Parts: sequence; C-alpha cells; structure tokens
Amino acid sequence: MMRGLIVFTALLVAVLARETFEGHQVLRIVPKNGVQLSLLRNLEEMMEFELDVWKGATRLSSPVDVRVPPHTMQAFKSFLETNEFEYSIMIEDIKAILDAERKQMEFAARLGQPRNTDSFDYANYHTLSEIYSFQDMLVAENPDFVSKIVIGQSYEGRPLNVLKFSTGGSNRPAIWIDTGIHAREWITQASGLWFAKKIVTDYGKDPAITAILNNMDIFLEIATNPDGYYFTHVSNRMWRKTRKPNPGYSCPGVDPNRNWDAGFGLGGSSGYPCSETYRGPSPHSESEVRSIVEFVQSHGNIKAFISIHAYSQMLLYPYGYTTASAKDEAELYALAQKAVNSLTSMYGTRYTYGNIIDTIYQASGGTVDWTYNQGIKYSYTYELRDTGYYGFLLPPNQIIPTAQETWSSLMVLMDHAYKNPY
Repeated sequence: MMRGLIVFTALLVAVLARETFEGHQVLRIVPKNGVQLSLLRNLEEMMEFELDVWKGATRLSSPVDVRVPPHTMQAFKSFLETNEFEYSIMIEDIKAILDAERKQMEFAARLGQPRNTDSFDYANYHTLSEIYSFQDMLVAENPDFVSKIVIGQSYEGRPLNVLKFSTGGSNRPAIWIDTGIHAREWITQASGLWFAKKIVTDYGKDPAITAILNNMDIFLEIATNPDGYYFTHVSNRMWRKTRKPNPGYSCPGVDPNRNWDAGFGLGGSSGYPCSETYRGPSPHSESEVRSIVEFVQSHGNIKAFISIHAYSQMLLYPYGYTTASAKDEAELYALAQKAVNSLTSMYGTRYTYGNIIDTIYQASGGTVDWTYNQGIKYSYTYELRDTGYYGFLLPPNQIIPTAQETWSSLMVLMDHAYKNPY
C-alpha cells in the first residue's frame, strides 16, 4: 500500500512542470522606521504581489529578504519606492543559481552510486532516494552501533527514518537532532548526512563523542519532511511546507514548525492555508510532526533536542510564542554563547544567539518550544549559513565547511547535556 502510494505520487509529480524561476529575484529591504517595519511584517498578506518571504521582518535596520516573481516585480518595486523603502537586489537571477545547482547534481549522478559511505559525496546535495540509500549503507556497515528506526509515515506514505547511534543498553538518556523540517533548506539535510558519518568515524577516536555515546544515545532524523524535500527536487525548489492537501484550497501543505502544541495559533503563524507559515487545522495534525511527538513522549528520557534550519546564522532557544523567559534562560544563554564561540573559531562565521522571540521574531507552534515544555531543558534551533547572499541556495562548496563548524558547536551542546544531567 505504502509503496503503491509513493509510486503514484511520483508519477503524478513527474507530469507537473518544474518551476524554473525564470525572472525571479530576491530583494533585500531594510526598514528605517516603525511604519516601514509594520508594513514589512504584513508582506505575506499582500497577496497581489505573490511574494515568498525568505527572511521576515524582525526589527529596525534588520534586512528583510523576499523573492519576487517577474509579473509582479514592477508593481512591488513601485510599492517600495512609494513608501520610501531602501532596497537592493540580493539575488539577480535565481534561475541561474538553480541551473548550476542542478547541473552539479546531474554530473555527480553520472559518476555512479557510491559503493559505501566512505565514497559518498558529502560535498554535494542529494535526492531523497540517495539519502535513504546512505542510511541503509551506514546501518549495514555499522550493525552493532547504528540502527534505523521508522517512527511513522509522511502524508504521501514515505518512511520517517531515524538513525539511532547507540553502544547498548535500554532507554538511556538521549540526544535528538533533526534536519530538513523545512524542505527547501537543503544545507540542513546535507549537514545531517555529514553528521551521521562523523559520529561513526569519531567514535572510539575522539574522547568527547566517545564518552557521550558510552553513556547516551543519539537519534538523527535527516529527512524530517520527506514529501516536501522530494517535491523540491522534482517540481519546486523553493517549497517549504509539507504536502498534505488543504480542503477547499489549491495550495497544499502545513508549516511543520508552526504545528506543535506550544502557543499554537498565536502570533507568528497563519491560519490561511496558502501562507508559508500556515499552522494547520490543529496541533500535531501533520504526521511528520505527530510521529516525533509520539517518539519523544514514548522515549521519556531525551535530554537535548536540536532542530536544524537555514538560513540566518543563529542559535536560538525558547521561547518563540511568548515574551516570558524560559526558567533556564541564564544557562541556555551561556551555553549558546559557548557553542557559538566554538563554531566561530573554525572559519570565523559569525552567529547571533538568544531566545527566539527577541532574537528573530514571534513564532508560535514551534518545535523547541514544545520540547522545552515537555521538560527537555537543552532545546535549541540552529539557522545555518548564510546571512542572505545565497539564502536557501547555498552553493555545494559550502556544505562541508558548514557541517564542520556546526558540528563543533553541536559537540559543545551535547557534551554539556552529558555532563549536566537533570
């Protein structure tokens, strides 16, 4: 049944025209006063411009990035000029970047499938089937250390695979890491692949990760939104949400980072199904979210939960839905600072850090707010490279440096969780 549904979906998507994004540009707008900031916070509601907000309005002088289609470009620029906005073109030609990205992937595919995870191309982006194949190879190569758990199915019937790294024991304290909850954030899935290999490579060699894994398990979900990720490869590279239809609307999908039962329906999410931040009809309505919820609740001993996004170069902790401080605010802030310092020390990449609502914007129904409210103290969200020059279209040559520096900071978080039991 599941296999048939996947095949049917694949055939259905195959007949759809792939969006080329010809003529699309990404504009960077900087609000200078409160009136401009207020206008930019309502960009998603300006349906006549058909905008795709890449980086939303946060505060004065903080840039806002928005993708604009060619048929509304002139009207939107006129709107900006009428309201005396300062703006620049951040990405002149999205199509050119996508064409280069696709050509590199096609070239890599012509080289043939890797024989093992040692020959896997970590410096390139990969399809969903290649990610699944990698997971199976890693398990086959490390059967006493790595296992694959299927925690549920996506709406279209794809398995929600989680890699478990464990040296034995039952219900040990654990660390959770997920990547790819927003489909178009390809640098996160690519980093997840690198993390998986790094864990098996360093265990027994690096004292820090060895000590962690001798006492804790690590769970890693690389393709957290597999339907959306598949869709980014075959039809729309800029797709963010899940793919479940919304009755009465032609636009499917829910933002899986607004679907959690933590301030669900409050500010920073939308009740409109065509919005990129549509929260869904009810908390945990999406199987991709509900599967994690059920796993976390049934496990009962997860000590750190880390959800990895892109872009903006930030390390964030609760809360996003309320201005109330987390009870562990001081510790979470100090730990974020230490992790960011470790990240920056590798390549000089600058990160900001702090609680979600003050550092970026209000966002209700978010993952780590829910996990923190479940008692998982060390709940963090990353926003990986970059700060906007490429946005969601980070070149493949930045995959490994991004993964390396992120791993350096992840080790700080994981080591702290191991050494500070609660």
